[in-house]
Amino acid sequence: MNKDALIAIRRDLHKIPELGFQEHKTQKYLLDYIHSLPNERLEVKTWRTGIFVKVHGTNPRKMIAYRTDIDGLPIEEKTGLSFQSEHPGLMHACGHDFHMTIALGVLTHFAYHPIQDDLLFIFQPAEEGPGGAEPMLNSEIMQQWMPDMITALHIAPELPVGTIGMKPGLLFANTSELFIDLTGKGGHAAFPHTTHDMVVAACSLVTQLQSIVSRNIDPLDSAVITIGKIASGTIQNIIADHARLEGTIRTFSVESMEKVKKRIEDMVKGIEIGYQCKAEIDWGSMYYQVWNDEALSKEFMEFVQNETEIQLHVCKEAMTGEDFGYMLAKIPGFMFWLGVDSPYGLHHAKLSPNEQAIFKAVDLICQYFEWKGNK
Repeated sequence: MNKDALIAIRRDLHKIPELGFQEHKTQKYLLDYIHSLPNERLEVKTWRTGIFVKVHGTNPRKMIAYRTDIDGLPIEEKTGLSFQSEHPGLMHACGHDFHMTIALGVLTHFAYHPIQDDLLFIFQPAEEGPGGAEPMLNSEIMQQWMPDMITALHIAPELPVGTIGMKPGLLFANTSELFIDLTGKGGHAAFPHTTHDMVVAACSLVTQLQSIVSRNIDPLDSAVITIGKIASGTIQNIIADHARLEGTIRTFSVESMEKVKKRIEDMVKGIEIGYQCKAEIDWGSMYYQVWNDEALSKEFMEFVQNETEIQLHVCKEAMTGEDFGYMLAKIPGFMFWLGVDSPYGLHHAKLSPNEQAIFKAVDLICQYFEWKGNK
């Protein structure tokens, strides 16, 4: 596949972002392209809006998997690009259009040039939510085609093109959404003594939540609790009977995640008593930490340094979340950051990665799979 074809695919996909498990146009586009490839060694199966593609090797001893995510985000695009999103309020603001294009580029190479080992390409829906990796991992297809190792990448706007970021061990954090509904008793602003004010209760709870990390988590560990949205009330002179808090929790250890959630539950019970209300907690989507296999990661890093022109940046772990962690919990493998040199970060309405990074990634992964799959 030449560079012009890769750019055309990326721009086509960028125009049609879709939310998790709604990626119907995206799935059709991917399938149409996959079915255009030589099919002598390809075996294609669909799962919901996702796709599995197995490339049968010439003398297989193991199966190597490559995973890409395919969904977009509920963000109104503001890039001004000629190929910007055609779906109002939706955008590929996390680089999944890049991820898919890279996967198709690698798949194309091995459809024409198979290696000894089997390859499995996984086009996974719903990474941004509600989470597609875990159910896809547990699907009958994946159980039948369980790989021996698995890899993936994620674009990194802050890194230059031609650079990857990686480290063995923890790369991305454990994450959980957080939704808290408080229900009390509303009334007239002139008679507060007859009400149970949920604006006051919500404000008190937000303040209390900020003490959890500072007074319950080991200072040498890391955790974050962010309340990003509060919704309550209807007008200035009515005391609200309901408030909803929406936020996120991120931790570098599973144990800290459990501790944070227990403390949130305790504080919410206190709010119920103190403000005479009822409370409900919904943890929403929860993602397991991305933990790179030590041996495979070091082997890949050495390969990059010794066999390619790609610059390796040994990065630190990040508080970002990725449901690829569920796959790494069961299958040895790794994820790495791909430098795309954008002034705007992930989930930004003006994110515009440098398309030259696509070619770098395709070449790197093809070289690595040829080296790894013919050993």
